[in-house]
Amino acid sequence: MVHVLSSRILLHPTDPERSRAFYGEQLGLPVYREFGTGPERGTVYFLGGGFLEVSGRAQTPPDPAVRLWMQVPDVAAAHEELTATGVRIDRPPVKEPWGLVEMWIADPDGTPIVLVEVPADHPLRYRPGT
Repeated sequence: MVHVLSSRILLHPTDPERSRAFYGEQLGLPVYREFGTGPERGTVYFLGGGFLEVSGRAQTPPDPAVRLWMQVPDVAAAHEELTATGVRIDRPPVKEPWGLVEMWIADPDGTPIVLVEVPADHPLRYRPGT
């Protein structure tokens, strides 16, 4: 078995400064650590139970199959806050047939990001014995 101590998603954006402004200022993700110097330095953000590292530079945007899933406590409040900071909303909050409330945005390179609210009565919140 692989014993995982920590994990993170690595993104190599086409414009690192623009991506750091998006994740750090517009989304407001807190910084876990930074390393290196210059425009291609690395920034690692807290991402709930994991981390998101934005570092280096890519010549082309990430593959569209790469997507980020971020659970938030209140998608409607996130919609309001992100609209106020100028984030383009690709799809406003909708309660999906599977019971989750989802809203879609994208980072500056077009990486799709789904913000998800798990309602109190959803099976994902069920804990046997409680």
